[in-house]
Amino acid sequence: MRNQNHTKSLINLLITCLNLALLTPLLPRAESAQSPFGCDASDPQTGSHHFCNARLPVGDRARDLVSRLTLDEKVSQLVNTATAVPRLGIPAYEWWSEALHGVAFIDGVPQGMRFNGAVRSATSFPQVILTASSFDAQLWYRIGQAIGREARGVYNEGQATGMTFWAPNINIFRDPRWGRGQETPGEDPLVSGRYAVSYVRGIQGDSFEGGQLKDGHLQASACCKHFTAYDLDNWNGIDRFRFNAIVTKQDLADTYQPPFRSCVEKGRASGIMCAYNQVNGVPNCADYDLLSNTARGLWGFQGYITSDCDAVQVIHDNQGYAKSPEDAVADVLKAGMDIDCGSYLKNYTKSAVEQQKLLVSDIDRALQNLFSVRMRLGLFNGNPTTLLFGNITANNVCTQDHQSLALEAARNGIVLLKNLNKLLPLQKAKTPSLAIIGPNANAYETLLGNYEGPPCKKTSALQAFQGYVQNTVYQSGCDNVSCGSADIGKAVEIAKGAEYVVLVMGLDQSQEREYRDRDDLLLPGMQQSLIQSVAKVAKNPVVLVLFCGGPVDVTFAKEDPKVGSMVWAGYPGEAGGVALAQIIFGDHNPGGKLPITWYPNDFVKVPMTDMRMRPDQSSGYPGRTYRFYNGKKVFEFGYGLSYTTFTYNFVSVSQKKLHLNQLSTTAKVVQDSNSVHYLSVSDLGSENCEKAKYSAVVGVKNEGEMDGKHPVLVFIGRENARKGSPVKQLVGFHSVRLKAGERAEVEFELKPCEHFSRANEDGLMVIEEGNHYLLVGEEKYTIAVEV
Repeated sequence: MRNQNHTKSLINLLITCLNLALLTPLLPRAESAQSPFGCDASDPQTGSHHFCNARLPVGDRARDLVSRLTLDEKVSQLVNTATAVPRLGIPAYEWWSEALHGVAFIDGVPQGMRFNGAVRSATSFPQVILTASSFDAQLWYRIGQAIGREARGVYNEGQATGMTFWAPNINIFRDPRWGRGQETPGEDPLVSGRYAVSYVRGIQGDSFEGGQLKDGHLQASACCKHFTAYDLDNWNGIDRFRFNAIVTKQDLADTYQPPFRSCVEKGRASGIMCAYNQVNGVPNCADYDLLSNTARGLWGFQGYITSDCDAVQVIHDNQGYAKSPEDAVADVLKAGMDIDCGSYLKNYTKSAVEQQKLLVSDIDRALQNLFSVRMRLGLFNGNPTTLLFGNITANNVCTQDHQSLALEAARNGIVLLKNLNKLLPLQKAKTPSLAIIGPNANAYETLLGNYEGPPCKKTSALQAFQGYVQNTVYQSGCDNVSCGSADIGKAVEIAKGAEYVVLVMGLDQSQEREYRDRDDLLLPGMQQSLIQSVAKVAKNPVVLVLFCGGPVDVTFAKEDPKVGSMVWAGYPGEAGGVALAQIIFGDHNPGGKLPITWYPNDFVKVPMTDMRMRPDQSSGYPGRTYRFYNGKKVFEFGYGLSYTTFTYNFVSVSQKKLHLNQLSTTAKVVQDSNSVHYLSVSDLGSENCEKAKYSAVVGVKNEGEMDGKHPVLVFIGRENARKGSPVKQLVGFHSVRLKAGERAEVEFELKPCEHFSRANEDGLMVIEEGNHYLLVGEEKYTIAVEV
């Protein structure tokens, strides 16, 4: 979202924000001429307006407010830094705030949150890619809850001019080189959608099951981004501002769009962000079919749509899609976008009206969406500190419960990739000395990932290990993570003198981040040489820890018996160092599973610009993600070891056969050109789809000697799969905690319309005849789909 090519506009925005900070009082509890909230009951000039009547529907109130604005006042509200309208008691508002994995503040950009008062830090949870590897939707919801509560606490302390947060990022982690993949829940559409629903419900104040918000009030506002097919930042001279993603209807239907649909329909998100790039020649923010027909029409979205920062300007300046700035403004507002992160709408909306390229009614529509969200946040009901979420204060930020949750999330996300001869866990009593080597060992900043806030605590991995073994020696080994130079001799020397060696390697934000995609999948610089040199001389096989968001090709370490164990720790947040040490020394049994495929470095021969998910045998294109990729893998999606052993069996499945002609009395079973019978999901209708669901019960047993939390993943595959069908598809996941020797049964709900369907080349979801099978671990259960 931070546009490094448009620093001038960002500077202008920052100046505007600073001016507002000087001119507009910010503290809800402070007495001032201009309240930081609307409808101040103590102001007789504004408190009696129709839009201040909280008993009226939000839509009616918003229409009344918009009707009172002049054209110039309306235009001032169409940008992220919206100015005050004192004559109506409307305060200034900043739409841009961040909360990807904790309430954050990004230096150098105008944001609605500040850490300069009673609140100076916030709980920093693991970066999203690691949280996703827990495969625990309840955990994701609890994290969203905590973030929303801390956000409201910052606001109630007077350190915020906004409560709209531009998270979650639910784009599919399509290509392993993508620098922002770390921000996402991974490569699977079901996981991304479930994460979106859990996070959004948590931060907005909904229940985990999706109960109705009290009178529609929002604890904080979530925004699903980046809509849509956005997963390239800056690769091989092609950047996100100019990139035209060529996407098939088939891939849009079953890969790129489902997470956003879930976020809207099930999560009921109050915001959407449209992406920089074009899709099939049309900029996302100027696509009426995408924003109005699909999001608002088909999915029933009710909220506001923001551009990514400077995305409106990009439509004219970079893409040349619009012939003039006024055309760009008209294109996006007519398409259904509501607010510009930037200054383009402020600068050119009025002239677009004067040139008759835009109607005032298009502006009014956008403003009604914007003010409706602010009203749902309680910002036009008088002093919000006296209302529904008014009792949340600084005491609710960085609480012990939230810090414990950050530790729990890190522990449950970390993935054990290798453990030869049960090297791990190390036993503290039998570890007289420990060598910690690597550029990420003593860098607590690495733990936080990007879009990070100031954490409640700062503990590096080295500090956490020192808490377990007093005789711990440390050597960075490399000058930095890039490892352009390495002191291998010194590292080898300290490795020889220690009983056990832990190498803490990987990537950081200098290697992968927004606007920095990777060129290869290898460890940077001399890291591999350092690892191999140390492993060769160590008394015992070494432990290799990898901090990184995207995958790395560590085939050399996977195959080297001197590398006894490998651990992927993602970017685990403020408690990540402690969580890692607890796992290494057996105070926690790892249970995380990879939410992304780890590819060999040869994959970089595939152009990052190729958006196709499905393989093409004629050209040698291998496809992408576990659902379609047919090449070699370093580690599979869903892979992850434990210190114990879990076994599975199918206890029962309520249907062994699925009869297409019994799913509906009106929908017709038809035949395609290959004589395969199928039903269109859209023809079945939601009622028939709901009736058709059934269940599968899976037995899970902990066969080992250690308690553990374990995600159970259920896939569906198809025998003799047709061209274009997934190799397999995740249809359900559930996390269970089992004591040693304990057994449990987990029920999964199967929905034929969702789980047995596939997208055809026209982008229609269809259920086809043929044998399908459920898969959990190595266990299979066949289900026949017949006419």
